[in-house]
Order: sequence, then C-alpha cells, then structure tokens
Amino acid sequence: MLSVILSSCPPNQAAGLARALVEQRLAACVSVLPGVQSTYRWQGEVQCELEALLLIKTPSERVAACMAGLKALHPFAVPELVELPAGQVWPAYLQWAIEQTQPIK
Repeated sequence: MLSVILSSCPPNQAAGLARALVEQRLAACVSVLPGVQSTYRWQGEVQCELEALLLIKTPSERVAACMAGLKALHPFAVPELVELPAGQVWPAYLQWAIEQTQPIK
C-alpha cells in the first residue's frame, strides 16, 4: 500500500525538506502546496500563519522511517505528521514508489 503524509512547514524550508526526504529515499515524491493558511492554538494563544503543506508519498512500510526522518529535519518543536493510507493506488505508481524508496545496494 501507499501512504500520504501531511506536514506543514515554513514556506522557505519546504523545498529543502522535500528534497531531503527524496534524496534519503524516505519518500518517492513530495508535492509542495504553498500559501496554506494555518490556524491553531500554540502555548495558549491562537496563531495564524502562512505555511507550505507537504504531501509526502511513500510506501506504507516506509511511513515510520519517513516520519522519523522528517521529525529530525523539521524546524517545528511539534511538527504535523499525519498519515493518510491510500485506499487505492494505480499499480504502476505504487511499484514506482516502492522502487524509489529502496535503499541503494
């Protein structure tokens, strides 16, 4: 199966995070959605920030490693790491994603 991990981040760090995840073979693909307005409560205050949303595609068996890698790279103290298992995936895309996240031999 394939999973999509959602993670918001500062816009100026999105490209670097995306590239690092793909280079480290933790994700097959990361799409960056800029201009996301996030509203949340942090340390007792309601915050509104402009962020980028990362849509991280990785095989389900790589989710834990991907989340650990992203947590280590992410600038937020409590980064958003939300897995959405894909119910259906085109088989050719799934095979490609699996190949792209295998360690280099």
